[in-house]
Amino acid sequence: MTSGTVRLLRDLRAELDAAGLTGWFLVRDLDSGEEIGIDPDAVVPLASLVKVPLAAAVLDRVASGELSEGRQLRLAGRGSREIGPAGLTRFRFPATIALADVVYLSTCLSDNVAADALFDLVSPAHVTHYVRGLGITDLTLRHRLSDLTETPAEALVQTPQLAQTLAAHGGTPSGGHRVRQLDSARANSGTARACVDLLEVLWTTPGPVVPEVSARVRELMGQHVVARQRLWPDFASDATTWSSKTGTLLNHRHEIGVVEHADGDRYAVAALTASRVSAGIQHVAEATMARVARRLRDHLRH
Repeated sequence: MTSGTVRLLRDLRAELDAAGLTGWFLVRDLDSGEEIGIDPDAVVPLASLVKVPLAAAVLDRVASGELSEGRQLRLAGRGSREIGPAGLTRFRFPATIALADVVYLSTCLSDNVAADALFDLVSPAHVTHYVRGLGITDLTLRHRLSDLTETPAEALVQTPQLAQTLAAHGGTPSGGHRVRQLDSARANSGTARACVDLLEVLWTTPGPVVPEVSARVRELMGQHVVARQRLWPDFASDATTWSSKTGTLLNHRHEIGVVEHADGDRYAVAALTASRVSAGIQHVAEATMARVARRLRDHLRH
């Protein structure tokens, strides 16, 4: 590691700390394999990032003929216990939707009701088995997305700051946490490196993922609706394509994606963070995580 790289990583760690963040980052050049990161092998709860391997596992079963993309799924709307910002979580009545469109809702709108409908067909254990088959060992799915709606944020709906305080200060140095959804040994969890490994196999053609599966997942990540507030401002431009998925749970804010430049350069990015600040809305945190990821990418590119 060069002295310039050492200084950069030291400066970025200080920037994260000043914003009240702990961060786990990895950026990899998908063509050369060169990479740079900050604690990329720490195991972290992934929240909605797991909807990417979920989509790939479901679409793999479609490609094999085990599932039909036109299969009609009957999904409950607002009458269920699910919550979320968009999609079926806000529907007032049940709806019947084709499997392919449920995959879209789960991935592009980060719809938890849609994701759990997919988990009814392809269990968390099967998704874990699927990613193990791709050679990815540090990404584990243990539960459905409905588990994420049973955190202190829901129990303490009248005092959200208390829930954020518990999330920010209830952890242990080994990755344990008083909130089970933030406990890396009990939650859907993985490392920044595992996330980048997943992105790499999805962007490798030909590769270990069935071509029509990887192409569709790349397309879905390119259509991600709720990806405009974190890394998007620092990676999207007229000369680049940014395809990504976000994940949010209490004080955890994540995003993974691939930036493809007009000149052909491609970089996989994983930015996973946890805040020590007891607030739900943190624009500084989101701007900081984007800036850190961008500087890591710039270091590799230049």
